Amino acid sequence: MGTGDKAENTGEKIEGAVKKNVGKAVGNERLEAKGRAEQAAGDLKQAEEHVKDAFRN
Repeated sequence: MGTGDKAENTGEKIEGAVKKNVGKAVGNERLEAKGRAEQAAGDLKQAEEHVKDAFRN
């Protein structure tokens, strides 16, 4: 996994977590759902990179 990809995926996960928590705190279900989706997308991308790395080694 490239360092840039790793940082980008982690950034997406963190951004999603922040949106999710802010949405939950202010009662904005739409923002909370968007945050959950972004967090899941970051997790999925990171898992994809781990699979690619497993086949390279």
